[in-house]
This record gives sequence, structure tokens and C-alpha cells, in this order.
Amino acid sequence: MDVNYAVFLAYAGIVLMIGLSGIGSAIGVVMGGNASIGALKKDPEKFGNFMILSALPGTQGLYGFGGYFVIDKLYGLLTPTMSMFTGVAILAMGLFLGFVSLVSAKQQASIVANGIVEIGNGNDVFGNTLILAVFPELYAIIAFAATFLISTGLAA
Repeated sequence: MDVNYAVFLAYAGIVLMIGLSGIGSAIGVVMGGNASIGALKKDPEKFGNFMILSALPGTQGLYGFGGYFVIDKLYGLLTPTMSMFTGVAILAMGLFLGFVSLVSAKQQASIVANGIVEIGNGNDVFGNTLILAVFPELYAIIAFAATFLISTGLAA
């Protein structure tokens, strides 16, 4: 049985893409949730605001899954006969999107957690926190867009 190492590299990239982005999102929503629990003691009526802010870092995990969807389901790049070039490219996309999403989610969670604490302290910073929390997410969106564009190039 011949082993196509390109397939192994590609699937390693997919695992890293989905896994790292999911880990970042899990860490991020826990950071927001922990801040929410503390802030709820001071102001339980703000639960809706806390919930929205806590959920924001969860989106990076979706970008990891979206990257897999683009690579495999949209463009069908994961094949038993793929070239080594394609396998390495998918591994690179997985590392790139996975790590960017991981860091983006954790940094976004830091902003979110600080905003939740301040809302709990009585400061009206929900809108400002929401706006500032979008900035780290921009880089996960760029990484996803790059994954889409590279996949488009590989499929051509």
C-alpha cells in the first residue's frame, strides 16, 4: 500500500485549523464567562450584555471549521491523490488560521472580560467594549479570507 504523505500533511493542517481555533474560542468564552459570574454579583440585570460579550470569542472556532469547509467541501482539495504541494499548502493554511484564531480569541476575551467587569462596576461601556472587541477578531477574519483565497488558487 502506497502512502501519500501529502494527505497526512493536509489532514494535520485541518486538525490544527479546527483544533487551535476551537481551543482559542473555548478559552475565550470561559474568560468572558468567569468575568460575567463575578459581575453578576454586582448587577444581575446586565446578564444579556454579559452573555453577548462572553460569546464573542466563540466565533474564532467557527472560522477554523469554515476553513475546513472551504478546503474540502467547497473546493474538494482533500483527495487521496493530492500533490505534495497541495498537502503542504493545506498544512500551512491550518497552522496560519489555527494560530491566528487562537491568539485572536484569547486577546478578544481579555478586552471582553475587562468590559464585563466595568459594566458590573456600574460603568456604561457595553457599546465601547463591543466595538473594541471587534478589532482582534479582524485578524481571524483576515486569516480566514487568506485561507479562502489560497484554496481558490489551489483549486484553479
